[in-house]
Amino acid sequence: MAIRGTPGMLRHFRPMSYRTSPADLDGMPPGVPHIIGNEAAERFSFYGMKAVLAVFMVQYLHLMDGHGGPVMSEAEATARVHLFNGAVYLTPFLGALLADVFVGKYPTIIALSLVYCAGHAALAGMGMFGNSPAWLMAGLGLIALGSGGIKPCVSAHVGDQFGTRNAHLLTQIFNWFYFSINIGAFASMLLTPWLLEWHGPHWAFGVPGILMGIATVVFWMGRKRFIHVPAGGTGFVRDLFRGGGLGVMLKLLPLYLFVAMFWALFDQTGSTWIFQSQDMDRRFIGFEWLPSQIQSLNSVFVLTFIPLFAHVIYPLGNRMWKLTPLRKIGLGLFIMVGSFALVALIQQWIDGGARPNIAWQILAFALLTIAEVMVSIVALEYAYTQAPRTMKSLIMCFYLGAVAIGNFLVAGVNHFILIPDAAAEQLTAALARLPPDWRKDPRTLMLPGHDGITGTADDLIQGLADGVPISLEIPGQALFEEAAAQVEALVMENGGRFPDEAAVSANIGRLRDAWGSPIGFQILNSTRARLMSAGPDRVSATRWDIGMMIDLPPPVAVQEPSWTDRLHPEKPWLARRKSELGIAGTPPGGRDEPVPAGITRTAFSGGQTRLHGAAYFRFFTWLMLGTAVAFIPYALLYRPRTYLQDQGDRTFRARSEQA
Repeated sequence: MAIRGTPGMLRHFRPMSYRTSPADLDGMPPGVPHIIGNEAAERFSFYGMKAVLAVFMVQYLHLMDGHGGPVMSEAEATARVHLFNGAVYLTPFLGALLADVFVGKYPTIIALSLVYCAGHAALAGMGMFGNSPAWLMAGLGLIALGSGGIKPCVSAHVGDQFGTRNAHLLTQIFNWFYFSINIGAFASMLLTPWLLEWHGPHWAFGVPGILMGIATVVFWMGRKRFIHVPAGGTGFVRDLFRGGGLGVMLKLLPLYLFVAMFWALFDQTGSTWIFQSQDMDRRFIGFEWLPSQIQSLNSVFVLTFIPLFAHVIYPLGNRMWKLTPLRKIGLGLFIMVGSFALVALIQQWIDGGARPNIAWQILAFALLTIAEVMVSIVALEYAYTQAPRTMKSLIMCFYLGAVAIGNFLVAGVNHFILIPDAAAEQLTAALARLPPDWRKDPRTLMLPGHDGITGTADDLIQGLADGVPISLEIPGQALFEEAAAQVEALVMENGGRFPDEAAVSANIGRLRDAWGSPIGFQILNSTRARLMSAGPDRVSATRWDIGMMIDLPPPVAVQEPSWTDRLHPEKPWLARRKSELGIAGTPPGGRDEPVPAGITRTAFSGGQTRLHGAAYFRFFTWLMLGTAVAFIPYALLYRPRTYLQDQGDRTFRARSEQA
């Protein structure tokens, strides 16, 4: 059947001889191996890049252009990571419209894959052309457009290969589709953190870019084996408003709003869970894991649980209670509550100064993966089967749009809880007034405080060397130094660990800042605590809060050298980079003064968070519990209807299901 209406330069992607409807087959369609291979390589590229993104923003980005810069906080990095995730899962609406209305799925996938490759190239080139933050934003924007734009097309393209006779294989192929995703994700989340640690950002972002190029070639090689369903054009509009499409969209909308909360929690494995693992003992099964590598175990669990659930748990469960798709999703939401409750408990231990083993977070990953198998895979297939024939890609966007909503929620929460950094804000304004060659000599800048003028008691004093903030002096610095000295003495008496907060408060309770506010003490994890007061505005949780971080040296794990030690340089890339810049050993934005037992102190003004530690994870746990409970009445009332691609010009084949 000839394909008409493919505009412009995209027409050559799809020769006129391609089939436009499924063949009359009992077995697997011939184009499926190319789709699976493409998905494995593409997922390697995406998850590899995303695995190191949060850590890169906090620890590496400010060092990429050779002179250092403001250090991004964990809360700000979390917000940006989830904004990017949200964009990745929002742009599918653009890709779906392009595929379903204008040019079809295959040319959309090929064209946007090239955009995707350009985004990886921009990330790999950071530090080579200056203004790395701008290159980072450009690269992430291109990846969001390319990766997001092809998502609904690839998923729907899988279903397009099936007709009436082999429709019973849809569940099997979507499971294999998910297998390919997790094989690629597992390999990349082990490799790219290692590349970032030892060989730097260029390799860590460059290798995923190469895999994306391979993914594009693999998909192109299958062009003659695919079923190329043409764009719906006016048929799309007819089905939307007359053929029941609008009703399907309205019925599914509440479902994916519930699923959105699942993704709000799930995608934090690439942000807040990584930051949590930095404060844990990461020795497990014989070696020490990098923080970004732990999430790779999610893929191992998926590859284990998919056949276990498909061949054992679901059949056994169906004997007692029919496990319909909506029931599976509902159970998965409740299991997700348990996963985040465990993470909140782990963080509570960390807040108390403990350093729990990473096995506890791995257990949380296992619970999270069970929830993923019951929510994500089921919702992926469900989105396809509920869509009318000419709207497959668009309806798939409900599934993907749920991911975007969840990530935007997390980004919004982290943006709201982030307290602005007064010193960083004032420093940016001050640097704009300096001559172009200001980086040549060390400088000390007087920054205005709460009253907006310099020469008063609330001024901030920022030291710079080669453009890098190396010390900050806050109002009443001597008072905080006195409090820090008392804390450090108690640490030494307590065997190198922070004493409980009550013991510290008993020692420093008499201390007040220059405006009469008490100096409080809080343990953030086993190696970090902070002293803080309300500052010159006398209001807590504002940019004018002043204080001092106290960091203990991390415990050193004594291990025998392994064969992998021969595969990387003697020092990590970050240490080598800091040595090149002459800032090795200097906490970013902080002090470089010797203190007892290797303890470091870093003054700050603002830049903290309103919700932190275990309270942060408990917030999302309760939110998930409320979502799971509210899902129950919706699932009881919903009546699904399934649509499949079929031969000929008949629009739908439909069969009713019990909810």
